[in-house]
Amino acid sequence: MTTPRRPRARRFRTALIALALAVALALAACNVYVTSSARARITTLDALARPRAFAIVPGARVNDDGRPSLALQDRLDTAAEAFRRGLVRRVLVSADDGSGRAREVDAMARWLIARGVLAAAVVSDRGGVRTAATMSRAATVFGVRDALVCTQRFHLPRALYLARAVGIDAVGVPADRRAYPHQRFDDAREFLARVRAVFDASMPRRGGT
Repeated sequence: MTTPRRPRARRFRTALIALALAVALALAACNVYVTSSARARITTLDALARPRAFAIVPGARVNDDGRPSLALQDRLDTAAEAFRRGLVRRVLVSADDGSGRAREVDAMARWLIARGVLAAAVVSDRGGVRTAATMSRAATVFGVRDALVCTQRFHLPRALYLARAVGIDAVGVPADRRAYPHQRFDDAREFLARVRAVFDASMPRRGGT
């Protein structure tokens, strides 16, 4: 006698639902873990407890005319203000300057220098293909040990989590100075990026990656 198809299909659907719930819970748990680990390390320039050796500015889009996108402008302006106020000694700008891309790092450096950051205080990292690479290279290539991370609020928890995972004593300042287009898309993408960050942090640390 063969097994009825209906009970078998019901068990299959139940298993799929259970698997989907488990995945959803795992994704949510990763997000809670990353955001909660960074909450106490998000501050303001006025409330910064002590000066930091570096400001770290993760890259973002540069327009075809060579100007940083609005979000990147605000990250850079926040870092420039921190430098002018004596809250950081150097500014590390990190982006992917790979083949066929705009020269993000050069655009970032020019923007900072035009706003009062000494050229000698700007450190360029052309290998920041992802936030994880930016923080790993900051620690292993550029010797950063303590830093102020300047990026948008939605991105700060992941950036701080990854910085601390490679041994950087980092705090962060939200660089939000306006409303940004496509924020809902960025928030959705960040939800998944935080999950990847947990896996990135669990991998063996390798210089320059």
